Amino acid sequence: MTAEPNGGPRRRRGRKRESGSMVPEAEFTSYYGRPVVKGPAWKSPDVPLYLWVGGMAGTSSLLAEIAAATGRPALRRGGRLVAAAGASVGTVALVHDLARPRRFLNMLRVVKPTSPLSVGSWILAPYGTFAAAAAASELTGIAPFLGRLAGSAAAALGPPLAAYTAVLLADTAVPAWHEAYRELPVVFVGSAAAAGGGAALVVSGLTGRLVENVPAARLGALGAAVELAAEQMMERRLARLPGGIETSYTTGRAGRWNRASQMLTALGGLGALLGRRSRAGAVAAGVALAAGSLATRFAVFEAGRASARDPEQTIGPQRARLARGEAASADGSWLAGENATAPVPRS
Repeated sequence: MTAEPNGGPRRRRGRKRESGSMVPEAEFTSYYGRPVVKGPAWKSPDVPLYLWVGGMAGTSSLLAEIAAATGRPALRRGGRLVAAAGASVGTVALVHDLARPRRFLNMLRVVKPTSPLSVGSWILAPYGTFAAAAAASELTGIAPFLGRLAGSAAAALGPPLAAYTAVLLADTAVPAWHEAYRELPVVFVGSAAAAGGGAALVVSGLTGRLVENVPAARLGALGAAVELAAEQMMERRLARLPGGIETSYTTGRAGRWNRASQMLTALGGLGALLGRRSRAGAVAAGVALAAGSLATRFAVFEAGRASARDPEQTIGPQRARLARGEAASADGSWLAGENATAPVPRS
C-alpha cells in the first residue's frame, strides 16, 4: 500500500481474481484471426529437397562403408557416388534458398553448439568434402587409401547429417514441428535409411549386381518400418494435444503428401524384402522407397506451413502447459510442473 495525499493508506486498484468468481475465463482469439507466429520463410522445393538428399547421402555413406568392410565393391561404389551427388545437390538447394552463397559461408565463421543451424552447417561442410573426395578416388582409382579414409569420415558424419535437420525444425516455434520434437528425429532417420537403401537397390538393379544388395534391402526395409511406426506415434500424440495440430499432417497438401509417403514407403519396404532378387523388383522397390522419403519431407514441410497459419495450434498447447504448471504448483509439486512443460522454442 502507498500513502494518500492526506496521509491515509491507498489500496492498489484492481483485485485478485478469486477461485469462486463468476467471471468466466477469457477465451483466446487472435487479432482478426491472424497467425500468432511467423511462418517459415524457406522456399519450396529447395528446403524439402535439401532435407531429402541430405538424409539419403548420409545413409549412403554409411552403407558404402558397410559394403567396403564386407567385400561388396559395386555397393561401395554406388554408395559413395550417391553420397557425393546428394551432398552436391543439397548444397546447391541450400545456397539457392539462402539466395546468396555468402550467407552459407557466414554461418561457418563461428561455431555455436546451442544452434542447430550452426552445428548443421559444420556437419554439412566437412561431410560434402569427404564424400566428394571418396567419390573422386572411387572414379579415378587415385589414392585409394586416402579415399577409404575420406569415406570412413563421411560415414561417421552421415547419421548426424540425416538427423540434425529434424532437430533444426523442432527448434523453431512452428507448432507442427516443435510439438513433434520427440518423434520427428526418428521419422527423419528412418526416412533417410529408407532413401539410402532405396538408392542402393536402384543401383544394384541397374548394374545387375543383385548378389550384393542384401544390406541395402535390409536397411531400406528397416528404415521404412521405423519411419511408419514413428509417424503413427507422432500423429497419435499430437492428437492428444489441444489445438488440432495433428490436422496439419492429415489434411490439405500435407495430408496428400503424407498419404503418398505412407503408401510408397510401405510398398517399397515390402518390395525390398520380396523383390530384391530381380532387377525390375529391386529398381521398383528402390524408387518407391526414395519417393516415399521425398514425400515425407514435403509432408512435414507443408504441415509446418499450415500449422503456423492457425493461431489455435500455437496457443492451445501453450495454455495446456500453463494449466499443468498451475496444477502442479497448487499441489506443491514445482518440479513435476516444470518437467511437464516442453522447452521454449527459439525461432
